[in-house]
Parts: sequence; structure tokens; C-alpha cells
Amino acid sequence: MNEVLDWVIQGANEASSKYDISTRLIASVTRHESLELAEKVIELAIDRREDGIVGIDLAGNEAEFPTTPFAPLFQEAKQSGMRITVHAGEWGGPENIDQAINLLGAERVGHGVRIIEDETLVTKARERGITFEVCITSNYQSGVVADLHEHPLNNMIAAGLNVTINTDDPSISQISLSDEYQAACEQLGLSIGTLRQRVLAGVKAAFLPVDERNTLVAALEENFPAPD
Repeated sequence: MNEVLDWVIQGANEASSKYDISTRLIASVTRHESLELAEKVIELAIDRREDGIVGIDLAGNEAEFPTTPFAPLFQEAKQSGMRITVHAGEWGGPENIDQAINLLGAERVGHGVRIIEDETLVTKARERGITFEVCITSNYQSGVVADLHEHPLNNMIAAGLNVTINTDDPSISQISLSDEYQAACEQLGLSIGTLRQRVLAGVKAAFLPVDERNTLVAALEENFPAPD
């Protein structure tokens, strides 16, 4: 596992240099695997904070495996300086989102589309500025939403939630981020102005040092000007 992490770090660094992109890494652990494995992954990730691993993610089968056992590990990771994102509210209900935020300390929630079922939680997440990493195409392909046109993205935006638009897994869904932006506009009716806001929200939610994040935001604002 040490070697695997180091290979990924090396590959990311080489790509960053070759293509002039900023890259940081998130180590993901899964609910349906052992706590011992999760502890090992998090320990190795913390040891590599200076090499580009900046966050920890909890993914996997949220419908059958609870969040609670992972809480001490994620709390320790956060105290060590790791940023936290958690997959929740996709195949499980809004209670999983609540646990992700309050037990694991999630700043970002992967998917999180079922938050719209709990108005109280919507208010709390909005007030705390929690970011929701929404993946339109993936949610439709996996059956989380039955009809692409009925995806709750617009409802989440209307509720004032900090929503970003993401691919989930491009190799599985066979899409690019541009495809996802196109779907948001053409299938869900997002205006270019709203799309721009959501793209900027994604940049502002990046687990980057403040100065790098501000530079990235400035570059995007210049290259994606607000519509007249």
C-alpha cells in the first residue's frame, strides 16, 4: 500500500508539471471494508500530507454499512489537518448526510441529492456552507433518479445549497466534465450565468491552500466571464 500511494503521488506530480495543472489527492476508504484497512489508509495519507494528499473520503455502500464506526478515524484525520469529504445521501437518506457532517466533519458531501427530503437539514447545511458534489449523469445511470429531467439539482440550487457539478467517474459513465455541464444546461435548463456560479463554487470548494485557490478563481473568472 505504501508503494501504491507513492506511485499515485508521483504520477500526479508528473502530470501537474507536464500539463501545468494544480493537483491534490484525496485518499478514499470504503464503508464495506474493515476499519483496520481504513485506519491504515488514513495513517499513510496523513504521513504524506506534504506530498500532496490533502483529504480523506468515505465512500462505498451507504445503504447497508453505517457511518458511525468511522467517526473516530475521521475525527483524528481532521485534527491532523486533513480535509473531509463523504459520499452520503445517494443510496441512503438525509440522515446519512447529517451523520457525514456532524460525526465525520465533512466539509463536502459526495452526491447528497436526498438532502432535499429534509428541510431542517437543508437549512443547517446552507448555514454551514457545506458543499454538495452533485453528479447528474451518474445519478441517472445508477437509478438514484429515475428521469434525468427530474434530477433535484435545480431544487438544491433554489434552496440556496452550495452545489457543484461533477462527473463522479468519467471512465464508468463515459463522460467528461463538459458533458456534465451540457446536461445541466440542456436537460435541466441551467442558464449560463448559473452554470458559471456553480463552476466557481467548485473551484472555491477545492482543497487547496488559500493563495492557490484564489489564483485559480481569478483565472476562471477571466476565462469564463459573466454573461451580459
